[in-house]
Amino acid sequence: MNTQHATISPDDTTGMPFIIELPEGVRRLNLMVENVHCAGCIRKIEGAMRETPGVVSARVNLSTRRLVVDWRNSEADAQSFVEKLDSLGFPAAPFDPGMVGDIGDKEEKRLLRALAVAGFAAANVMLLSVSVWSGSDGDMGEATRSLFHWISALIAMPCVAYSGQPFFRSAAKALANRSLNMDVPISLAVVLSLGMSLYQTIQGGEHAYFDASVTLLFFLLIGRYLDLRARAKARSAAQHLLSLSSGSASVINSDGSHSRIALKEITPGMRVAVASGERIPVDGTINAGETEVDTALVTGESLPRQVVEGEKVYAGTLNIARPVEILVVAAGEGTLLAEIVRLMEASEQGRAKYVRLADRVAAIYAPAVHIVSVGTFLGWFFIAGAGWEVSLMAAIAVLIITCPCALGLAVPAVQVVASGRLLSHGVLLKAPDGLERLGVVDTVVFDKTGTLTRGQLDLINREALNCDDLALAAALAKHSRHPLSRAIVREAPQSTPPVLKDVEEVPGFGMSAIFDGKSVRLGKASWCDVEEHKLNDGNEIELWLACEGLEPVRFAFRDTLRADAEETIAALRSMGIESILLSGDRAESVREVAETLGIEKYQSECLPDMKVAYLKDLADQGRKVVMVGDGLNDAPALAAGFASMSPSSASDISQTAADIIFQGDSLIPVPATIRTSRQADKLIRLNFALSFGYNAIAVPLAVAGIVTPLFAAVAMSSSSIVVTLNSLRLRAMTWDVWKR
Repeated sequence: MNTQHATISPDDTTGMPFIIELPEGVRRLNLMVENVHCAGCIRKIEGAMRETPGVVSARVNLSTRRLVVDWRNSEADAQSFVEKLDSLGFPAAPFDPGMVGDIGDKEEKRLLRALAVAGFAAANVMLLSVSVWSGSDGDMGEATRSLFHWISALIAMPCVAYSGQPFFRSAAKALANRSLNMDVPISLAVVLSLGMSLYQTIQGGEHAYFDASVTLLFFLLIGRYLDLRARAKARSAAQHLLSLSSGSASVINSDGSHSRIALKEITPGMRVAVASGERIPVDGTINAGETEVDTALVTGESLPRQVVEGEKVYAGTLNIARPVEILVVAAGEGTLLAEIVRLMEASEQGRAKYVRLADRVAAIYAPAVHIVSVGTFLGWFFIAGAGWEVSLMAAIAVLIITCPCALGLAVPAVQVVASGRLLSHGVLLKAPDGLERLGVVDTVVFDKTGTLTRGQLDLINREALNCDDLALAAALAKHSRHPLSRAIVREAPQSTPPVLKDVEEVPGFGMSAIFDGKSVRLGKASWCDVEEHKLNDGNEIELWLACEGLEPVRFAFRDTLRADAEETIAALRSMGIESILLSGDRAESVREVAETLGIEKYQSECLPDMKVAYLKDLADQGRKVVMVGDGLNDAPALAAGFASMSPSSASDISQTAADIIFQGDSLIPVPATIRTSRQADKLIRLNFALSFGYNAIAVPLAVAGIVTPLFAAVAMSSSSIVVTLNSLRLRAMTWDVWKR
């Protein structure tokens, strides 16, 4: 990918997925940025973008290397962003999901080649050094020792020039932009040790340190490669999702022929053919055919869903039954999959309080490292009188051992692992600091309908009905889109339906038809001439089936609890979290649900402002409340809560207000996500402790001259690997809330 020559016209956005038109005159630019290696790179890019006039927001994702910039049309253009990034040393090109994995593979191969060269050189230089050491008692002449030193120099210098490039390039770009990053002290240490050794060789000195400089580079590369591999295991879930949105699709032309074109060229209104076993590439509706779709990515459901003509399907889901034709509604950055990716990237790179702390420490860390290193050199040279060689070696050890790699990884590594783990269980993090806030909650406030309950009416007296009555009712109900009609159809027996004539829907009353020459009705009790004493005075909703000459048949419905609602409340209770029920429903219905689930505090007939006031009262009491709701009336409460969660079946405005969205019909993601956030918080704290503990021990040893540059390289690399591996422990922690 030749990003150095990438150009973007600010006025040409047609068919370009890296530029999106947003409301209120805002444009969104999607770029792939090279040379992004650490939190310092992210801070530099985002800071430069935000300083540009007209920029509303800027966000870089370390895993996918995607830069998303929102700006206003009249105040900036896309080309200026590319030019500014290039001047900072971060070449950019239009974002291509298919290139994300390729860049990681190329970086890994480059490190492996550099590591192989450094390993070869280190082994040979070490053999020569051993020969010099063994002859230091006088058996080796000065000419022979000098020859061995020159041979070592001829091996070490090209090795350092080639294998040191991953560090040198990054350091040079940082210095060119008048800033420091963690590769600057590493590069200084390697170059200084090599330069000192070459000087000693030219002067015919007794000691040279080519073995130290080359072996130092070898161990630094081992650490960086292992760190890259460890972070690849914790790689962004967004990167995995991006792989689902890259590639091409088979478009059906107007003459019926098929042509394969790139996804970025597909526009709404096109028809796409999807074969059995193929992932659906776009958002759209089934235009022809019917099939089964694995929708686990979107809904969290493990069972396939039957879809027929007119039903919606989403990009990234899997067609597992029959070929279908799809009418495109959205493609590329307009799909639900792309929105999920953006939510994931935002959550992974969120500026929570820990991230801000790590960034502030890392920002002052690099200058401090150089000050300590210079102080070490001056102390050894002027105070201890140790000579410039010993002083320089101590200063080099300080430069290496104080590299803030582990500190830079302390938070992002945990966030990436946590985001990926939650996504695998159907939980999407929307708010950047949502996971952090969720970790300290002590109270969960639930809405009832659609949250604790399934949000759809189910037939609850199925056992009391005979198959003929149910089949007749279903034959009538299938002609209606009313929720009660759909509930009857769901329960209908799989048999040949009765033949009806003159089917008619009477708004507000029900359905009527002719069956076997007799009039039949399905609807309200009054419309079906049901006697008043037969009516139910409980909480069930009723429909009646009336047929000439026969007694009316009652169909009872109720919004049933989610299957694991009781387990969820019990799990929260075991975690020391109190559950409260706030609902706008009638008192009898709310009380019944609360008593069934064992919720002691509940309130019925709550208007939206009453819910907000209740949450405010809890906050005034010092409670940290997470609000869980799905309805339009829950949106203010979701925004008012300390944290908030919403099921994927919620209204759009509720999902917008929520920090976290969970998929499927299960409620277990509520306690499981809270427990995951608590585990993540512990791992972040432990990572900080490991990072600061390492420096508290290592820096004094390096200043005291006890630690050699070679040992410093091993210690520095090990610290970052330990932090990453500690973060990966989150993947092994069980999702089952009943296991500890």
